[in-house]
Amino acid sequence: MTQGTIEIATADGTCQAALCTPAGEGPWPAVIMYPDAAGLRGTMRQMGERLSDLGYLVLVPDFYYRLGHYDPIDMRTAFATKESAERVMGMMRSYTVDKVARDAGAFADYLDSLGEKRPGGIGTTGYCMGGRLSLLAAAALGERVAAAASFHGGNLAKADDPDSPHHKAGAIKATVYAAGAIEDQSFPDEQRQLLEEALTRAGVPHTIETYQAHHGFAVPDHPSYDRDAAERHWNATEQFFGSVLLGRQPGG
Repeated sequence: MTQGTIEIATADGTCQAALCTPAGEGPWPAVIMYPDAAGLRGTMRQMGERLSDLGYLVLVPDFYYRLGHYDPIDMRTAFATKESAERVMGMMRSYTVDKVARDAGAFADYLDSLGEKRPGGIGTTGYCMGGRLSLLAAAALGERVAAAASFHGGNLAKADDPDSPHHKAGAIKATVYAAGAIEDQSFPDEQRQLLEEALTRAGVPHTIETYQAHHGFAVPDHPSYDRDAAERHWNATEQFFGSVLLGRQPGG
């Protein structure tokens, strides 16, 4: 596997991203991996590498690129004080749904331009905030996304939010896998039920599970990282993308 930092021209500027390419002969199915609220950093690059080692061309974007240079965010202390929490929440709010959609198109176009990419639909995945972005990207790109995953994603089905992914279920043409966390105020039982109902009503093939771990369980530098739940997430990721993007049978 090799990783490089690349630049993608978007409607609003230039987005840096990590591009992870498997070892061996391609072409490879492509996956966009959306980071959590802390954005692109070493931990997310390493997670992109691990997914790439499973046989995928993985793009991990710095979706905060419109903000220019920003100081790194430490997820262990990001919400420890009012000041630090307001800073992170402000960055999150700046990434509006219209920007998500425009960027998703640019990311998919970039991947399609690569000879290493296998023809056909791509995958999306993401963590915390990125789990929401994964579903929003799937809705924005329609048939271009074949598989969309979300791990401890927040606000996936917020009834009073017109931009909530569940309101856009009819535009999603991908198979969806969502793994929630316990005691997660950003994705409580009522949101899980709303998401389930919306995806079912739209005819979207989906699986929604709750891991016995807390919000942030899959990301190593998150204070709620849970090694066992993280390994379960990697196994689920391998099976999900393998089935949808590679056509593997379960257990194959």
